[in-house]
Amino acid sequence: MSTSLWVLDETERADASDLLKELIRRQSPDPPGNEKAVAIYLSDWFRRRGFDVDIDEFQPERINLITRIAGGTKPSLIFSAHMDTMPIGDNPWIHDPFGAEELNGKVYGRGAADMKSGLAAMAIIASKIKKSGHPLAGDLILALSAGESSNCLGAERMVERGDLIDAGAILVSEPSSLELIIAEKGALWLDITATGKAGHASGKDSENAILKLVNLFSALQNNPFASHSHPLLGKASLSMNTIKGGNAINMTPDSATATMDIRTIPGMAAEKLIRKLKKIAGPGFKFDIRDNKPPVVIDKDDPFISICQDAILSVRREMKPPGGVTYFSDSCILVPALNVPRAIIGPGNLGMSGQCDECVNLLDIYTAASIFGEIAMTYLKD
Repeated sequence: MSTSLWVLDETERADASDLLKELIRRQSPDPPGNEKAVAIYLSDWFRRRGFDVDIDEFQPERINLITRIAGGTKPSLIFSAHMDTMPIGDNPWIHDPFGAEELNGKVYGRGAADMKSGLAAMAIIASKIKKSGHPLAGDLILALSAGESSNCLGAERMVERGDLIDAGAILVSEPSSLELIIAEKGALWLDITATGKAGHASGKDSENAILKLVNLFSALQNNPFASHSHPLLGKASLSMNTIKGGNAINMTPDSATATMDIRTIPGMAAEKLIRKLKKIAGPGFKFDIRDNKPPVVIDKDDPFISICQDAILSVRREMKPPGGVTYFSDSCILVPALNVPRAIIGPGNLGMSGQCDECVNLLDIYTAASIFGEIAMTYLKD
């Protein structure tokens, strides 16, 4: 059993569980994108515990929250979490996706793992640290963002406003199965347009743009970027996930569009990837960059990573070597802008994001909170 000073007592565990359930009940899927109900609840929650809260509604119903525990002059530690979730999808759920049902030590609902559980763990330990009165050598800042799941627009807004300009390190509570993650893939998103020739479906003087996209899909099944590999991130990958086209059931489509998601690793330049795709596709295709989120890899020997390793070992009495994940986080915006180290540790299980009947183990939330407390109080030691 952990001897950490930051183990949650029974009251704090109940508060963490209640907070998670309240967050799940307040829907915030992106798309369509609306964190307002979550943000309002959290701002009241923090204020009742003596925090000042900066509410930044930078677009209608798109809100960032910033709150902090003031410390000395040392660079701040950022607790980073997002308030939005994936949509619930079309497949049926056994558990109400917004019911926050507790069963056998788990809480079910959209965002339970990704990442309202991580947010709840960070909030509850920040409250415990504030209540303790322990002096901090620098500020502990909770940066709770909008729109991470799609385009990291909340993180971009924080950088634009200079909200985190004094940061020294970032701790992200994305799902990690309580393991330490130091590397995440990037995401290059492309809009693809295929051009054909319209004609009556009964005739032959036409060129089907949808069929051209389908043939491209087939040609890419063997992953032309598989030769790009990283020891923590594995191989680069790609998938084509939407397709639209056609005007009438009896007319050959002269235009069709699709989107492609390429998960990148260090050393992969967007321009080179697009050139390769154009060569595979042939004439009649146009490729436009919708978004290009860079991969983020932190040196395993960075002092902040060592602090995180020691904290996990102190609380869990065991740990695996630092690893990598295929998802992206707000790190892809914050780390390049702030030029600081980042670690990911979260209570949600890897692979749970976006799943039907998404859930999280309550004990993992309590463990995560203790780990976060150890990291904060070591990094911000007076």
